[in-house]
Amino acid sequence: MTAQKGSAFLLKIGDGGDPPAYATVAGLRTTQMSVNGDTVVVTHKQSGGWRDLLSGAGTRSVSVAASGIFLASEAEAAIRAHALAGTIDDYELSFEDGERMRGRFLVQRLDYAGDFNGERTYTMQLESSGPVVPA
Repeated sequence: MTAQKGSAFLLKIGDGGDPPAYATVAGLRTTQMSVNGDTVVVTHKQSGGWRDLLSGAGTRSVSVAASGIFLASEAEAAIRAHALAGTIDDYELSFEDGERMRGRFLVQRLDYAGDFNGERTYTMQLESSGPVVPA
């Protein structure tokens, strides 16, 4: 097995269609995905002092963090519009091996920064709303 390239880990946003077509959010330098899960503890007297968890229970979520160079693309404008409106949209994460994951996300945070003689950068945090599934 070979290491996969980080440059092939892409974040894409849907166009609002049904089914949505996805456009790559341009200018990303880093992308990170975290799968989170809350547990439901069902420990009882017969557990022998060990914690028992209920499989398949609790809440699951996916968080996506990304940062990059602002290029004024249509995809970046759509993300900004969703951040300002607090609306949820379809997103896709794609990986070098061809695997894709799709789900609906809320733009939890969007930050812009810029140096006097440098490019404008941004960072964003997306939080899932509903299932995130292989595509």
